[in-house]
Amino acid sequence: MAMKMLEAGGVPVLIDGIRTADHSNPKGYYEFEPVKELDKGGRLAWLPEARGKAVKIISFLLTYLPETYDYRVVFMERDLDEVIASQDKMLISRGEERHANGADGMKQAYATHLKKVDRFLASRRCFATLRLQYRAVVDHPSEEARRLNQFLGGRLDIPRMAQVADRELYRNRKAAPPA
Repeated sequence: MAMKMLEAGGVPVLIDGIRTADHSNPKGYYEFEPVKELDKGGRLAWLPEARGKAVKIISFLLTYLPETYDYRVVFMERDLDEVIASQDKMLISRGEERHANGADGMKQAYATHLKKVDRFLASRRCFATLRLQYRAVVDHPSEEARRLNQFLGGRLDIPRMAQVADRELYRNRKAAPPA
């Protein structure tokens, strides 16, 4: 959703279209295959091409980015129970095994990983980070689009960005906390 919002707002995106939309992600994946090689010592020749563009990078791979560039990281956070439920549905639909450690083990592993990434981002001057809560973006898209616009310099189309938030795609939602 963040990539689609950025694109709607006027930010060029670096994608290759190799992984196409499917039932699990009907709006598409917005991926760029060379990113997936960051942890394998993959070539980084694409990084200069990425300047001024949005590139989807999963949190695990952020720690492999070289410090020779400055990065603005839009970190979309989602409730870990929702993440695990979504991944389980995707794995089941593909006929793959669910997580061997079970939901509790996966949740703990994700939480530990996210703390590590938080420490990494905070300790590197080349990273500026904006955290967006997935639920907040879906529930208050205009407000969150304004925050995103401000973080990226104030030149984006906020109404178009806000239109991207699609409640219908928020399928693995936990009940809202009581008011």
